Parts: sequence; C-alpha cells; structure tokens
Amino acid sequence: MPPEPAAIDEVICIPGLWMPGLVMTLLRRRLVKSHGYQARTFTYRSVAGDLAENIERLRWLVENIVAERVHIVAHSLGGVIALQALRRYPDLPVERVVCLGSPLVDSQPARHFLRYNWGKAIVGRTLSESVLERPLGAWTGRQQVGIIAGTVPFGVAKFCMPLAEPNDGVVASIETRLPGIAGHLELPVNHAGLVLSRRVADQSAHFLRDGCFATTRDNA
Repeated sequence: MPPEPAAIDEVICIPGLWMPGLVMTLLRRRLVKSHGYQARTFTYRSVAGDLAENIERLRWLVENIVAERVHIVAHSLGGVIALQALRRYPDLPVERVVCLGSPLVDSQPARHFLRYNWGKAIVGRTLSESVLERPLGAWTGRQQVGIIAGTVPFGVAKFCMPLAEPNDGVVASIETRLPGIAGHLELPVNHAGLVLSRRVADQSAHFLRDGCFATTRDNA
C-alpha cells in the first residue's frame, strides 16, 4: 500500500463542459476512501459563464480552503480553467494539478461546432476564450501539472468529425500535450470514463503525492 497523505491535504475536483458536479462523485470518493485525501467539488457555469467569472470563483474557493496543501484534479474544460486561473494568479496556494482529457493546446471539435450558428450554444464562452482565443501556450507556473489522456475513441465528437489518433472520442491526446508539464500518461478509457476509472483515480492520487505517475509509461 502506498503511503497515505496527511488529512490536511485537500483536493478540488472540477467537472468538464456541460457536466454537473455530480459526475465527479465517484472520483472524489476514491480519492477520499482509497487515498486519504479530503476532497470537494467546484462547480461553475461552463456554457453561460465567461472565463473571467469562472476564474474568480475558483480563486475565491482556493483562498478560503483551510489546508496545508491544496491540489486540483479536473476533467476536460475544468483542467483548462484551473491552469488559466493559476496563470492569472500564480501565487494561489495550489501544489499539484492533474488534468483529465483537458484540451490544453487546442480543440478541433470546438472549432468544428463554431462553424455553425448553433455552435456557440454547445461550445460556450469559457471554452472559446480559454482554448481558442487565449490559449495557455505552455506551462511556466510553479505548480506541477500531470495530464491523463484517454485512448478509447468513443464519444460524441468522434461521431461528428475525424479526430487525430489516439483520442478519447472528444479530445485527441495531442491536444492535451501542453509544453512544460511534469507528466503525461495515456490510459485505455474514453472521455467520460476518465472520471469513472479506478485506474485514473489511482494514477491521479499518485501524481498528487509524488509529482509523477506510477508507471514507466509516463511519457512526458
């Protein structure tokens, strides 16, 4: 059994686009029961809210957590918001971040849907601003960032357009490979499965504890 973190380590779990906080329940419980973390879920307006609004809400939450160490595990758009917030507020007391299938470099599905009049209602303001208009470019913050990308191509975007291989059905692995991160790992799950997989939860916890993934396949 790996050593458990101190109880004062707290993890903020952030869902992705169109996802209620409830989808993070299984992942959050595994971080608590199997790995000894305290954990809570951060919810935000992923479609109607803009990037600035969501960053400010996350900043307020982080600053009001009483814990020795704060980490973030975020799915899809949630990971983009987390890193955008840490870029804007580099002194926020966050130690490590794990992004699950987050389009940190680009999002071809978003670009595809925005070609249509109804696309904005699907993509939303935050994704457009944080990925397409003001992308991160590279990670230069003090926090260690690990990325887990899925390789099972089963998801809504896969049925609408071709995606670069490998992909998780929504986000291509290459779209998650932000320069400057500490670790990148591909696992055989689809986009939704990233928040349901026990292996993803275990690997996330390992990165939060040690700053690396628990496998020689870590290919950062």
